Amino acid sequence: MKKLFASAVLLGLSAPQMVQAAEEVNVYSLRQPFLIEPMLKEFTDETGIKVNVKFAKDGIAEKLAQEGEYSPADVILTVDISRLAELSDKGLVQAVDSDVIDQNVPAQYRDSDDEWFALTLRTRSVYSSRERVGRLPASFDYLDLAKPEWKGKICTRSGKHPYNISLVSSMIAHYGEAETKTWLEGVKANLARKPQGNDRGQVKAVKEGLCDLAIGNSYYLGNMLSDENQKAWAEAVYINFPGQQVNGTHVNISGMAMAKYAPNKANAQKLMEFLTSDKAQHMYAEVNFEYPVKAGVERSELVASWGDFKADTLPLEKIAEYHNAATKLLDEVQFDL
Repeated sequence: MKKLFASAVLLGLSAPQMVQAAEEVNVYSLRQPFLIEPMLKEFTDETGIKVNVKFAKDGIAEKLAQEGEYSPADVILTVDISRLAELSDKGLVQAVDSDVIDQNVPAQYRDSDDEWFALTLRTRSVYSSRERVGRLPASFDYLDLAKPEWKGKICTRSGKHPYNISLVSSMIAHYGEAETKTWLEGVKANLARKPQGNDRGQVKAVKEGLCDLAIGNSYYLGNMLSDENQKAWAEAVYINFPGQQVNGTHVNISGMAMAKYAPNKANAQKLMEFLTSDKAQHMYAEVNFEYPVKAGVERSELVASWGDFKADTLPLEKIAEYHNAATKLLDEVQFDL
């Protein structure tokens, strides 16, 4: 495993100092600095508790396992239900008993044993070409991606990316492995090119006419519209929310957990509670165009303009149970070849 941990220490503290001060909390994060640093600064301003952060591109579970009881980590911030479930399955996190978090985070979006909690929501949407397709009908479902009418017209990133594995997991949860395998084979037959790139790259491919539909997370649309170099890509598509007349749109999360050997447990819980508060949830919504997990917190104006949608009500904990099966199916149909 590559050691991808980057040096990222907020407020000027170095890594060796991470567990020495009494009023501090140590964070391992897969979330990017620009997104979480404003919230962590606000937390420090309110509480006086210093926040030290190590940012990573991958490998948090491996890092925590290597460090064991000597790990300085208190709070882990990551994306995707599969990564949170992995931390729990490997015994790298601990339960958090907090009425505040339980009130702020719906049961659907947290672990039944209180070992992980969602912070934000994002949909696995389907983008359609404004020029060649228009908006997809309200009846459009993920199952429709396998219909022959879309042959040679769909773009997606690797099937093995966690975002797609979670989508396939949700399909297995709803339809079983046999039907999901048939669906995957149909989607593969409809691909315009070999799976590649990231979610933004799929929208770019629609703009360039390589495909008519692209699978991608919702918040990327906001990010592209805010980037002068990518704005034209976003303006070439409509965002669609599949499954509105059946199971609802698949929703994934970014989330948090408390490390098993957290040396600053009380401060860690204070930070976790703060991140579910109205103030932090609003900041998440404005900075990265994600949906707040706490009910009643307003979406950003741009995200609100995309309209309302019905989310799949299947608990994410249930979806995570099928991640190994989803990976196996993707291998069997050789989706990325």
